[in-house]
Amino acid sequence: MLTTKQLQEEILRLKRENDVCILAHAYQTHDIIEIADFVGDSFGLSQRAQSAPQQNILMCGVRFMAETAKILSPQKRVILSHPEATCPMAEQLELDELRALKAKYPDHAVVAYINTTSKLKALCDVCVTSASAYKIVKALPQKNIIFIPDCNLGGWIAERVPEKNFIFIDGGCPIHTRITERDVLHAREQHPEAMLLVHPECIADVTKHADFAGSTTAIMDFVSKSDKKEFIIGTDNSIVSHLQYEYPDKRFFELSKICVCHDMRLTTLVNVYNALTGEGGEEISLDSETYEGAKRSIDAMLSYGQ
Repeated sequence: MLTTKQLQEEILRLKRENDVCILAHAYQTHDIIEIADFVGDSFGLSQRAQSAPQQNILMCGVRFMAETAKILSPQKRVILSHPEATCPMAEQLELDELRALKAKYPDHAVVAYINTTSKLKALCDVCVTSASAYKIVKALPQKNIIFIPDCNLGGWIAERVPEKNFIFIDGGCPIHTRITERDVLHAREQHPEAMLLVHPECIADVTKHADFAGSTTAIMDFVSKSDKKEFIIGTDNSIVSHLQYEYPDKRFFELSKICVCHDMRLTTLVNVYNALTGEGGEEISLDSETYEGAKRSIDAMLSYGQ
C-alpha cells in the first residue's frame, strides 16, 4: 500500500526518467496539481507543452485539451491520462450540423470556443478562449458570427460587442449552467462581504450579479491582486480548494455545491502513475486533414489575439 506522498514521489521519479512534462488543468484535484510541471487553463497548458523541453506530454485534463496540445506540438508524444475524460460541451455539436449552419449562413464567420473537438475546430474560421473571445470577436472583419458551442459565453460576448450579429446553438457547459440566480442570492445572503467571481460559462442571470467574470486563470489572478478577504467562487469547486491552499489568509466559498466537473474528477494519481508506466492513458493522434484544419483555426486565434 502506498501513501499519497509515496505515490507522488514515484510519479516525480518516473517523469524525470521518461522525459515527461505533466500538465494539469486547474480543475484537477490538489494531489495532482502538486506533481504537475504546469497548471492552468486549457489553451495555456497547450502553449506550455509547446515550449517545454520534454518530448513527452502527459495531459491531466480532458480529451480536447490533449488534442489541442498535440496540434501545437505535433512532433511530441501527447498522452491523455484518462481515456474516458471528455468534455460534454465539446461534443454537443455534430459535424453535419455545423456544415448545415455554414451552408445556411455563408456570410458568417464561425467562431469555435476552445472547448470543442479538433474535428469541429477544423471546420471553423477561428478559435477563442474565454479570456480572448471578446478581443478576437471584436477584431474579426465579419459583422455576422456563428458562435459554437457555448451560448452563455457567446451571449456574454455579444453584450460587449453589440455592433455584431450572433447565431448560437443550444449548447453550453452542463456544470456551469446548473448554477442559478437563486444560488447567487443565497450566497450573497450568507456572505454579504464577499466578492462574487464567476466564469462566463454561467447563465446570464448569474453573471449579471458578478463583481468579476472571467476565465479560471483570470479569477485566480483577480484574487491574487485583490485586497479583499472574502470571495464567492462561481466555477468548478476545485478552484475553491486551490485558492484556500494558496491564500490561507483569505476565505473562499462555493457559489454552488453541485458545480463539480465529473470528467475532470475521473483522473486520479493512480491514472497518472499508470500512464507513466505505460499501463494506462491514451496517446493522441490526429489525421492530417483534422490537424491542418484545426491548426488553421488556432493560428487565426493567435493572430487576432496578439
